[in-house]
Amino acid sequence: MTTALDANGKLKLVIFDCDGVLVDSERPSNHATAEFARSQGLNISDEEAFRRFAGKAIPQVIKELEDDLGRSLPENSALNLRKKIVQVMEKMAVPIDGSPEMLADIVSLRMPFRVGSNSSLKEMEVKFKISGISQFFEENRIHSANDMGAPKPSPEVYLYASQAEGVMPENCVVIEDSDTGAEAARRAGMSCILLRSKEEALPPFWPVKGFVQINHLSELAPLLGKVLEEQQSQ
Repeated sequence: MTTALDANGKLKLVIFDCDGVLVDSERPSNHATAEFARSQGLNISDEEAFRRFAGKAIPQVIKELEDDLGRSLPENSALNLRKKIVQVMEKMAVPIDGSPEMLADIVSLRMPFRVGSNSSLKEMEVKFKISGISQFFEENRIHSANDMGAPKPSPEVYLYASQAEGVMPENCVVIEDSDTGAEAARRAGMSCILLRSKEEALPPFWPVKGFVQINHLSELAPLLGKVLEEQQSQ
């Protein structure tokens, strides 16, 4: 099977995850989640919250907290947690190291890109504004798996992004940092570039054809530029 990253493939769209790829919001978000869990009577540290909930949608987080508690949380718990996260983001969101420079380089490549995230549109609006990268994103090119009711690892947000662009899934590459997001890309039939340090373990389903790892965002534009050059020479 030919992938979007193969020399004989056709790369037509880049789809970015938000948290952990564009915006350094995972730890602040999980700090807010840990505080919420502690307010409900669970003794969860910020570190444990990061380990357990990074990359997961809020409904899934609420379900896991309910499993821990052995009882249901109030109906408005997901809404309250989301509000708490947005409040934290307004103070703590910063771009991932190299994110603004990388986005400028992708623009220079004239490569279309979209965002597909488990965060709500409201959360992403705040995160992009506070971290200073809003200028790179048009509202109709930002897609929320949460708002769609199909959080990752469901592939729906990525499939929706490719459909909106008018390209086939096999012509897309997803930029991810979490196992959950990479699994969504795999289910969507898309290639994936995983942003992860050398010290961190790879997803359990690794390796997959069309999946590659980078350690820093500065590697992304050169990699995509090389892919495009190879494909144009075919």
